[in-house]
Amino acid sequence: MIYLTLITSVIIGFGFGLLLSPKTKLLRLFLSFSGAYLLSITVLHLLPAVFETQEKHIGLFILFGIVLQTILEFFSKGAEHGHVHSHDFAKKIPWLIFISLSLHAFLEGIPLGLSSNQELLWAIVIHKIPITIVLVVFLQKSSLPKILIYMFILFFALMSPLGSLLGNKIYFLTEYETQINAIIIGIFLHISTAILFESSENHKFNFKKFIAIILGFLVAFISL
Repeated sequence: MIYLTLITSVIIGFGFGLLLSPKTKLLRLFLSFSGAYLLSITVLHLLPAVFETQEKHIGLFILFGIVLQTILEFFSKGAEHGHVHSHDFAKKIPWLIFISLSLHAFLEGIPLGLSSNQELLWAIVIHKIPITIVLVVFLQKSSLPKILIYMFILFFALMSPLGSLLGNKIYFLTEYETQINAIIIGIFLHISTAILFESSENHKFNFKKFIAIILGFLVAFISL
């Protein structure tokens, strides 16, 4: 069921990506909502869970997650939080973007294999939909053959389920579950705050985006 839900989120994003423009206000509002939801789930649920274990130096693993996501975004151009330009796809296959996004998707799927966490699952699903929309929109504007576009989206859709599958199969991952969860928390903190900071254009107050953010917080709180 987890695998199907993760794949379905990418399929939904793919469908909307065929219809929407990267500059549509609806997409920006959805990004703001997803960022707020992801941040809320991280702060209200994931953070308390790892600190309850009283694992020594757990904060260092959270910081490592932030640093790791910073490195990934150097190659992905910030596509994880909807920040990507059409010229990144214009002339050649952006392998670094593909690899970085796929690695990111794989990593966030690992905790789902370690423990059945519905809050985390829905946080990833809500995060994946707008990111897939952005990717599809810009990939379609590129000069890449359609077969390559479809292959990349398919590969991207399978990475989180693969991470979830291997999460409870590999001894190293199960042995260090708390530390891995802490790294994922760092990744989520980086992505969610980046989405919220970038959702404000020229640092001006936008009432619609403010409401989308508040809704994200409320939905996350109610779902706990």
